[in-house]
Amino acid sequence: MSADLKDLTRRMNGAVEVLRKEFAGLRTGRASTGLLEAITVEAYGARMPINQVSSISVPEPRMLTVQVWDNSMVKAVEKSIRESDLGLNPQTDGTLIRVPIPVLSEERRAELSKVAGRYSEQARVAIRNVRRDGMDSLKRLEKDGEIPKDEQHDRGEEIQALTDKIIKEVDEMLATKEKEIMQV
Repeated sequence: MSADLKDLTRRMNGAVEVLRKEFAGLRTGRASTGLLEAITVEAYGARMPINQVSSISVPEPRMLTVQVWDNSMVKAVEKSIRESDLGLNPQTDGTLIRVPIPVLSEERRAELSKVAGRYSEQARVAIRNVRRDGMDSLKRLEKDGEIPKDEQHDRGEEIQALTDKIIKEVDEMLATKEKEIMQV
């Protein structure tokens, strides 16, 4: 069973990692390199992640800079940032693109909080699905006579404890993200 518990832990942690990436892409009032990482750029006949054609840095709390490596790619990178749904207005200076992070309106903050809530609910559902898979396989093992009823019960409690721990982690991540979004 320890291998099963390890597998369930790995799968649940995968849902937490997906949530972490989704949260990184949510714009708060502060600059973060994660904000631009989801953006893809039309480069060399294919769509590429922005960080494969440039480097992103945070020189100050409300400013991102994108240093494009290939001069011919500057326009494409600027266009991709502008057309992303992040509401950003990049300014080009040679191969350096400055991206000021505007202050969020109260309405936009509430909207972003709802999006964060949806992301965390998707993570909780994924975690509960992993728990259900684990519980179902335990029931099958018990039904097939491979483990006794009391062992099935004990292992079920372990799976539930793991689920509760990881859901609590998701809830804490959401609370932190909402606090970050609402901070003026």
